[in-house]
Amino acid sequence: MKKLTINRLKEYLTKIVDHQIKSSLMIWGPPGVGKSSVVAAVAESKGFDLIDLRISQLAPTDLRGIPVPKGNKAYWYPPEFLPVKGKGILFLDEINMAPPAVQGIAQQLILDRKVGSYTVPENWFIWSAGNRKKDFAAVFDMPAPLANRFIHLEVDTSLDEFKSYALLNNIDDRIISFLNFRPQLLHKIDKNSPSWPSPRSWDIANSLLKVGLDVDPAIGVGAGSEFRSFCKIYRTLPNIEPILSGKTKPKFPKDLSAKYALTCALSVRAKTIDNYRNAFLYLAERASMEWLNQCAFDAGSICKENGTSKELMQAVVRDKHLFKVAEQLTTLMAV
Repeated sequence: MKKLTINRLKEYLTKIVDHQIKSSLMIWGPPGVGKSSVVAAVAESKGFDLIDLRISQLAPTDLRGIPVPKGNKAYWYPPEFLPVKGKGILFLDEINMAPPAVQGIAQQLILDRKVGSYTVPENWFIWSAGNRKKDFAAVFDMPAPLANRFIHLEVDTSLDEFKSYALLNNIDDRIISFLNFRPQLLHKIDKNSPSWPSPRSWDIANSLLKVGLDVDPAIGVGAGSEFRSFCKIYRTLPNIEPILSGKTKPKFPKDLSAKYALTCALSVRAKTIDNYRNAFLYLAERASMEWLNQCAFDAGSICKENGTSKELMQAVVRDKHLFKVAEQLTTLMAV
């Protein structure tokens, strides 16, 4: 089974589409990592229609259709949600959570590209996704003949990828800083609680934070308690704006969580290339190379995505105090 990060999954699926590989495909992975979102993003980037079916919520007749008498024969009328024209992706999500009777009908659709009197149009891809048993999901074993017809991909979480997403989508910098400090809580399934941290639930937690609501309903009590403690430390940080403008260089915190918080806040709240440069100079003088590298990595990620990498690099290489930062940025830009 091919193991991929979320970004690599998107690249892989894009190549599948570009080269018109119509073999059925199965994406395995824990809940909340963004499997469905990646499929939707690929469909949008290619101008495809997307039909997202939650197979676990369907009955066999929902897929096969119903028999309708015509003369002395019965004809199967397919459901209206199956595609009949155009091009797109038919996405069968939660396929291994469906009972065997439903999986049997889905198997006909996947293996033969038809069921009853219905045939999947030529320009449609059939992809599926599901959770693994180790994710504590209520899944059924996939029949061997069905499994053998799939391209199997396994996707997992990555803090760097979530940070890139968070930095570009205005996720609260307290969340980014906290996950830098406690990366184990990016994704931690709790089988005894309905809420637990995942990339998806941290995104939801961000929405709750924006309106002043408690984040526990999204990420769980344990992660929520740790996050609140971290936020208390966040409030003790020196004023960020004067550092970014080059006006002040306060002492760097001694507490480890405060170091993570301040370093992340500098990179996230910077608005201009001069802001980044001042943040780097402050850390070069007041902190160790570890924290300067961390800030440079986050700043480089942001500038790489918004197209200002060249300007950032030029500002850094002009300053002899930031030579080590230039090395860090050069490595990042090459990735």
